[in-house]
Amino acid sequence: MPASTSALARSHPLAVAARVVVLSLVAVLTLLATRDLAQLWWIALLAVAGLPASLAPQHWLIGPLSRVAEVAVLGLAASQVAAVATIGGHIDGLGASAVLPYLAVPVTVTALRRRFREGAILIATVAGTLLVAGALTEVGGVRQVSQPGYLAVCAQWLVLAVLGLYAAQTLHRVMQVRHDTKPQPYAEATRLLTQLRTVARQLPGATLDPGGISEHLLEELRTVARTDRGAVLSASGGGRLVVLAQIGADRVDWETTLDADSAIADAWASQQPQTAARSQSRSHRGGEVSALIVPLVAGVRTVGLVVVEADAAAAYPAPVVAQVTGLTGPAALRLEAALLFDEVRSLATNEERQRLAREIHDGVAQELVMVGYGIDNALATVHDDTEETAESLRTLRHEVTRVITELRLSLFELRSEVDRHGGLAAAIAEYARTVGASGGLRVHLSLDESTARLPAATEAELLRIAQEAVTNARKHAGASNLWVTCEVDPPFAQIEVSDDGHGIGDQRSDGHYGLAIMAERAERIRGRLEIRPRQPSGTTVAVVVGSSPRRDNVRGSAAAAEGE
Repeated sequence: MPASTSALARSHPLAVAARVVVLSLVAVLTLLATRDLAQLWWIALLAVAGLPASLAPQHWLIGPLSRVAEVAVLGLAASQVAAVATIGGHIDGLGASAVLPYLAVPVTVTALRRRFREGAILIATVAGTLLVAGALTEVGGVRQVSQPGYLAVCAQWLVLAVLGLYAAQTLHRVMQVRHDTKPQPYAEATRLLTQLRTVARQLPGATLDPGGISEHLLEELRTVARTDRGAVLSASGGGRLVVLAQIGADRVDWETTLDADSAIADAWASQQPQTAARSQSRSHRGGEVSALIVPLVAGVRTVGLVVVEADAAAAYPAPVVAQVTGLTGPAALRLEAALLFDEVRSLATNEERQRLAREIHDGVAQELVMVGYGIDNALATVHDDTEETAESLRTLRHEVTRVITELRLSLFELRSEVDRHGGLAAAIAEYARTVGASGGLRVHLSLDESTARLPAATEAELLRIAQEAVTNARKHAGASNLWVTCEVDPPFAQIEVSDDGHGIGDQRSDGHYGLAIMAERAERIRGRLEIRPRQPSGTTVAVVVGSSPRRDNVRGSAAAAEGE
C-alpha cells in the first residue's frame, strides 16, 4: 500500500471535526470584525491549505507541508483582516484577533503527534509571516507592524501557542518517565525468563529438569557418603511428597506422607537434617540401617528432601552430615528454579489448552451447529420431494454430526488433566471410556495405582501420550476392542493401549505424526515408548517410566486381561 493511501486510512474524525469547528468560529469572528463577506475567502483558503493535512495527517511529506501552508496563509489572513477590521478603528490592528485563534489547530495537531520540533517551526513560520505581512501593509499611511494593537494581538497568540507546545512536551516527558520506570508485565517476564535461561545453561547438565537435577545431586552425594539407597522428594500438594529421582539396586517404597511419625516429616517441619536408625521405606526387609534426611531449603522455603540410607549402623556421623549439607545447599536453589520453571511451563500449557478449547467451542463448533439446523430446515421445506435430494441432505447431516462429535472430543481432550486428588489412572480411564463410547469401542481397563504420586509434569505427559494412543485407535485402527492398562507405583509407571484393529502398518500419515509426538513426550520425561504389533491383530502402544522388578508380572497380567 502506498504511504499516502495508508495515511488517508488513518485520518482521525475527531481531528477533522475540530478543524471544521475552529474554521467556523474564525469565519464568524471575521464577519463581525470586518462586516465584509469578501474577507471570507481567507477562511476558504485556510480550509484548502489544511485539507491535505486533514486527509493525510501521518504522511511524512504531505502532512508537514500542508500545516506550513496553513500557518503561512494564517499570517497573511490575520494581517489583511486587521487592515480592514472596524474593531477599535483601522489604526489599532486588533482585527487580527479574529483569525489568529486558528493557530491552535496546527500546533495542537503536532503536539498530539509528539512532533514538537515541527510545532516550533510552525510558530516561527507564522511569526515571520505576520511580521513580513505587517511590514508590507499600510493602513492610513502607517505601516501595520508599528501598530500597537496589531503587535499586541500577534504577541498574545504566539505566546499562547509557545506555552501550549511547551506544556504538551513537558507532559509527554513526565508520562514517558513514568512509563519507563514501571516495568511492563510481559517485558519483565521476558527479562526474568532470559535470566533463568542463562542460569540454566550454567547448571550441571545445562538443564532445568527437576528429575535431572535430582539425579545429579544423588550422584554427588555418593562421593561423600555411603549410599545404598537414596531419593530426592518434593511436595506435590495434599500433604504428600513425590519421588523426583532415586538410586539403588532395588526400587524403594519411600514414605511420602508428611503427617506420619517419621524422620522425613520431622526434617520437613524443622528444616534441619535428621538421622534415624530405621529405614524410611514402608517395605524395608529389616536389618541394620542408617538413614539421613536433609531438607532442601531455598531461602525460607523447603522445596524438597534428600534421603540417603546405608545398610550399616552409624553410617552418618556429624562430619559426613556437614559434607552432605554442603552439597544440598546450592542444589536447593537449583531445584527450586527447576520446579518454578516447570510450574510456569505447566501453567502456560494449561492456559493454551483452555484458550484453544474456547476458540473451537465459540467458533467452528457453533458454526457447524448452525449448519446442522439449516440442513434440518431444508429437509422440512423441500417442495420437489425428490429422493435423491433428500438422501444427499441426510448424508450431509450425518457428516456434520460426525464433525461436531470430533470437535467435542477435541474439546474434552484439551480440557482433560490429572486431578490432584483423582490421580493419573482415573484421568486415563475417564478419557478412554468417553472416547470409546463415542467410537463404538468396547473398553477393557486394568488399573493399578498406588497412593504415591508422580511429579505433576510426568503425570501430564503420560496422560497426553495415553490420549494420543486412544485417539489413534479410534480414528485409524478400525478396532472393536480397546485395552488400557495403567500401573503407577512411583517412580515407576507403565501405560499400555492396545487395539484389535488393522495394525500400525495401515495407519494414515497423520497417525504417524501422532506417534512422533508421543515419542517426544516420552523423551521429555525420560521414558521409553514402545510400539509393537498385537497378536492376532492390532497394535500396542506402551510407555514406561522408571524400572520395576514386577515389570514382567505386569505384562503377564495385561496379556491375561486382553485374552478375557
